[in-house]
Parts: sequence; structure tokens; C-alpha cells
Amino acid sequence: MEYSQPRIAAERQELTFIQRVFSWMAIGLTVTGAVAAVIGTSVDETWWENNAGLMLGLIILELAVVFGLIFLINRIPSTLAIAAFFFYSALNGVTLSIIFAVYTTASIAATFFVTAGMFGAMAAYGYVTKRDLSKLGSILFMALIGLILASIVNLFLANDALYWIITYAGVAIFAGLTAYDMQKIKAMQAAGADAYSEQGKKAAIMGALALYLDFINLFLFLLRIFGRR
Repeated sequence: MEYSQPRIAAERQELTFIQRVFSWMAIGLTVTGAVAAVIGTSVDETWWENNAGLMLGLIILELAVVFGLIFLINRIPSTLAIAAFFFYSALNGVTLSIIFAVYTTASIAATFFVTAGMFGAMAAYGYVTKRDLSKLGSILFMALIGLILASIVNLFLANDALYWIITYAGVAIFAGLTAYDMQKIKAMQAAGADAYSEQGKKAAIMGALALYLDFINLFLFLLRIFGRR
């Protein structure tokens, strides 16, 4: 009994931390979806074409918020980190609202459920697997850099074959990153992350941000496949 009680307490603490991560991620996705739906049903694709400069500015601001959060997380209070995460989620909702002008609502909803299923399966694998995914994470990160560069090149080439190669590679990369990030989040808790401490709250936000980005990017690549215009 003396052995089992500390073990049970540790398992509860792990579940609390992971629940906090998924709660922040879910709220972030809800904010993004709500903002995207409201704006997406109010403006059409032509409006975005006429305001391309605004879109570019919002994307730059998004990148600034994400990188600022990553590099300053140890210097800012957890309340500011949480606020920055939700601000980014809302900004992302604005930029993603264009998908409602491009794709049908039914195909967006269907793709969301496909994404949720794939994301859940890969997150579960990352949580339960005994295999060390750190080497896979390094490979996927390098592949992600190549994916970004290929996407930039294809903006000028507009090659259909390259477009679909990038699309399916993107699905594979972010599915793998979901499992890798989930294992990393589990390792955070194993290293002593407490969901109620200041550092634990920051760790939970960074974990939520990682999974949020995995989900959003997986959704966007799957939308290319399943989306109907």
C-alpha cells in the first residue's frame, strides 16, 4: 500500500498535466474555428484578394507572436503566455477564414472529423509507444524545412504534381510530429512538470501550442485532399 499510493498520485499528476495541455489546445481550436466561421461567412474570396496586404500583415504578426512565445516563454508570466496563445489562436482564425470562401462548409466539417480521428490516433500512439521518437522528430523537422522551401518554390512554378507531393508529404510529416510532440509532452510531466506551478502552466501552454500547430497544419493539408470548392 505504501508503494501503490505514490504511484497512483504520480499517475494522477500526469493525467492532470496532460489534461491541461489538451484543454488549452481545445480552447485554442475553438477560438480559431469560431473566428474563422464568423469572418468566413461575412466576406468572400474577392475581398481577400483585394486586401492581400492585410493577409500578409496578419501572417507576419502570427509568426511574430509564435516565435516571441517560444523564445520568451521563460521570461514572461504564465498569464501572458496564455493570453499570447489565445491571441495567436484568434489571429489564425482570421487568416483561416478564407477557407470558408474557397471550400464548402460540408467538406470543411468532414475534413475536421477526419483530422480529429487521425490526430487522436497519432497522439495515442505517441503516448503509449515505448519506442524513442526523438530521432524521428529530428528527421521530421528537417523534412518540414524542405516542405516549406518546396511550397515557396511552387508558388512561382504552380506545378500540379509538386503540389500533390507537398500535400501528401505534409500529411505524413504532421501526423508524425503529432506522435513525437505527444511523447515529448509526456516526458515533460515525467521530468516533474506540475500543472499547477508557474513553470508547469508554461509547459502546458507550450505543449498545447505544439499540438495545436500539428492539428491545424494536418487539417489544412487534408483539406486540400478532401475539400470541395
